[in-house]
Amino acid sequence: MAGITFLVNRRDRIALVGKNGAGKTTLLRLIAGEETPTSGHISRDTDLRIGYLPQQMIHNEGTTLREEVDQVRDKDDPKSVGQMERVLIGLGFERTDFDRPCNEFSGGWRMRIELAKILLQQPDLLLLDEPTNHLDIESIQWLEEWLQGAPCAAIIVSHDRAFIDNVTTRTIEISLGRIYDYNVPYSQFVTLRQERHEQQVRAYENQQKMIKDTEEFIERFRYKATKSVQVQSRIKQLNKLERLEVDLEDNSRLRMKFPPAPRSGDFPVIADDVKKAFGNHVVFDHVTFTIRRGEKVAFVGKNGEGKTTLVRCIMNELTDYTGTLKIGHNVKIGYFAQNQASLLDGELTVFDTIDRVATGDIRTRIKDILGAFMFGGEAIDKRVKVLSGGERSRLAMIRLLLEPVNLLILDEPTNHLDMRSKDVLKEALQAFDGTVILVSHDRDFLDGIVSKVYEFGGGKVREHLGGIYDWLQYKRAARITDADKAIDLALHAASRNSGSSSSSGSSRDSRDSGNSGAADYAAQKAKAAELRKAQKAVAQAEEDISRLEQEILDIEQVLAEVAGQSPENFEKYNRLKRDLEHRMYEWELLSEQLAEIE
Repeated sequence: MAGITFLVNRRDRIALVGKNGAGKTTLLRLIAGEETPTSGHISRDTDLRIGYLPQQMIHNEGTTLREEVDQVRDKDDPKSVGQMERVLIGLGFERTDFDRPCNEFSGGWRMRIELAKILLQQPDLLLLDEPTNHLDIESIQWLEEWLQGAPCAAIIVSHDRAFIDNVTTRTIEISLGRIYDYNVPYSQFVTLRQERHEQQVRAYENQQKMIKDTEEFIERFRYKATKSVQVQSRIKQLNKLERLEVDLEDNSRLRMKFPPAPRSGDFPVIADDVKKAFGNHVVFDHVTFTIRRGEKVAFVGKNGEGKTTLVRCIMNELTDYTGTLKIGHNVKIGYFAQNQASLLDGELTVFDTIDRVATGDIRTRIKDILGAFMFGGEAIDKRVKVLSGGERSRLAMIRLLLEPVNLLILDEPTNHLDMRSKDVLKEALQAFDGTVILVSHDRDFLDGIVSKVYEFGGGKVREHLGGIYDWLQYKRAARITDADKAIDLALHAASRNSGSSSSSGSSRDSRDSGNSGAADYAAQKAKAAELRKAQKAVAQAEEDISRLEQEILDIEQVLAEVAGQSPENFEKYNRLKRDLEHRMYEWELLSEQLAEIE
């Protein structure tokens, strides 16, 4: 990067995008003050509080979860304990986790602890580098809602399209050492970027033609005295020319397909009363389901609830379960595990690894395919043994794309993919005529692929018909229903306690007892009225949020389908996003007030 300039305003929500290695993490570190620019300077307000979540960090030892997070909360704020619990539960922790030592948690969960600490510090500027990598779908949604209501600026690096679309309103791309600043969300940026790229390619090609013509003129007439003035003029012209650069490796339109799936039996996977435990810990029990040929299903749920464990049982990697797991007739499994990279031959080059499994006309497109999965230029000649873990995972995914199977089981396949690579894989899965089991927390990736969701949690596996957003809507409705039940129970308990107190005091003077009962009734009635008012305010806020979300979806459809949009449409879109953000913030405050009344 060189000579880049941009301003971050208060409440800006910026998606920082670009290819792997473009400099996104470096820029975050520069803004955070962890690195110093080679030239130029970064100006910050003197009292600016920055919260920076890197992809990797050193975690503290010797404290419990509660003690670790308690260090950063505002001790003078009586609501801070409740806020701490709300953040931890929102990020997926259980109350039983609060007193566990931090070193008992896995690396992914410890990153959640660091994220919780950063959110509770209430910084003025949040710098988040791939914050969703270690979160499940529900935790990602909670983080979205928190960020939408937080009164701070944020710069976010993420390959989760749904997340940055829901959180950010401005996109900054780093490309070839420069930045391109768009005052639109990521999905709109993609369209504008494609237009810009096409213009850059045309300008680059025109300049290359001019350079070639000029160099041919110089070479042809270099030694002719009558042309010496023109030759020298052309040489000076080339020397002064500012050479255009453009990323010619654009794979946004690359299309891939899995080989046709060999026909399998009608039921590739049948589970009947399956139970798996590690020692005394039961991961899941009474798991019964049937996956039909051609179905594409998702395994979702919090980390540690058994998704990968069940996959390993299906793959026969774990055999000490009870119940029955039956793999259907003529089922040929293609399995992408999180450790799949370790199974590649380290002595082969990247190109040879793919060339050995490619057949037919696909062999003529190997370089394009490798480029789509971020193996461009000289990278195709690297030996597998020198690749990073992420690079090996991507290479293993490409191999799987080329092998003829009829049951694909993919465990977190998008962890090391950028957005364009995910698009290529998603389109291939949508067109695949076999059966698919996807373990993923990426909503945008799952949307449009799966038609059934299996939810893992509490030792159970529950089947939900419909896509990923149908399941998320069901979960949201269930949370609202649970909250209503909790209110009803609280009112019932209060009424019962009041009646009990009245009975136990029957030996008092009847007049005093009557007065006390009337006062209790009046207080209870007033609280019930206050509770109804708070519930109504929360319900109205949720109704407004749903209406705004629908209006945003409607205008997004217009923006996506109609070329040459007017500025008024973009202004309306941004206004709706701001209104939604404001209403979400109000909803959060109203929900907190409701919780206090309850």
